[in-house]
Amino acid sequence: MFMVDIAGEEDRHLRAAELPQFSPDICIIESTYGVQLHQPRHIREKHFTEVFHTTVSQGGRVLIPAFALGRAQELLLILDEYWSNHPELHNIPIYYASPLAKKCSSVVMASPGGLQSGLSRQLFDIWCYDKKNACVIPGYVVEGTLAKTIISEPKEVTLLNGLTAPLNMQVHYISFSAHADYAQTSTFLKEHMPPNIILVHGESHEMGRLKTKLMTELADCNTKIITPKNCQSVEMNFNSEKMAKTIGRLAEKTPEVGETDIAILVKKGFTYQIMAPDDLHIFSQLSTAYVTTLVPLDSEKHISMHWTSDPVSDMVSDSIVALVLNISREMPKVVVESEAMKSEEESGKKAEKVINALLVSLFGDVKLGENGKLVIKVDGIVAHLDKQNGDIESENQGLKERVRTAYMRIQCAVKPIPLSADK
Repeated sequence: MFMVDIAGEEDRHLRAAELPQFSPDICIIESTYGVQLHQPRHIREKHFTEVFHTTVSQGGRVLIPAFALGRAQELLLILDEYWSNHPELHNIPIYYASPLAKKCSSVVMASPGGLQSGLSRQLFDIWCYDKKNACVIPGYVVEGTLAKTIISEPKEVTLLNGLTAPLNMQVHYISFSAHADYAQTSTFLKEHMPPNIILVHGESHEMGRLKTKLMTELADCNTKIITPKNCQSVEMNFNSEKMAKTIGRLAEKTPEVGETDIAILVKKGFTYQIMAPDDLHIFSQLSTAYVTTLVPLDSEKHISMHWTSDPVSDMVSDSIVALVLNISREMPKVVVESEAMKSEEESGKKAEKVINALLVSLFGDVKLGENGKLVIKVDGIVAHLDKQNGDIESENQGLKERVRTAYMRIQCAVKPIPLSADK
């Protein structure tokens, strides 16, 4: 469980935090206010509105340095309700981070809440001289900011321009913070009793005080409380029981002692289920597949294939294997030897025509010589090509290499798979 900035009290624009109905293994919780306690809500609101009424009635101005979201909306709703119930204040405007052009009694809510810079700081530097004015700090402020400094009501403050000025305006700290105080934090922890507590989001001093007090109150509960520094990692080991439920066909009958069955354990989130393999697609989004393994056995009639692996050779070998497997599944057919020889002879003639046509397209003048060799002439240079063994004769080495390369490529295109036993 991760829980920061919890608010156990409902206000005008936010509901109280909903608490879980179980005890978490680890609780990461804020320590903003340490062991401090908030005033009751009705007392805070009464004090808050009295400051405004008194200040504006005597012609003063009220500055509320607040953050842009969260408490600003709550404070505006309180002021709106109070102004509606007091007609004598209707002529006094309330500004929220807007440009001010009029000199009048007013209530201004501006950011930032720490008075570091911005509109809230500019107004503070102008109004801090007049004792008729007031500044209301409505919530938690960080150490080192001007808002934190003026809570102790010093006699002088440093302005944005570096000069010092007297702090004559009234300063009131009325906390409307949504952060939990000690009462809310301790109540939550006592109700749920987590074995591990990590305190975050707080100053080291307040965090240490909160840890000390919690350890005193939870001494009998064997609770571990950690206060890590910024960027410090925390490692914890949890030994929890895991329960798996049997569903589907396996849950229809109770197995006998010593009986074995085939099942699959499926984990989804933090739940475990045991089911039959056939039920996997029913109770989950997984699908099943079956792998059949064939064990090769030596026999007198078998085919052995060997090739150098590359994309093209692998594709050709796969095709051959598929063809052989398809033939092995069919009934053997009687093939007349003469018809097979005739078919092979016709295929050879077609291949020879294709080879001649391709050579003509590449070299132009190609003729059949008296000795059965092809005579290729290019710019008066002659080369002789023996189609039976692929030998090439020519006095010009350049033409010889051109013809050899072209013939090899044509052979690979026309006869990618050698059909003869001697190839």
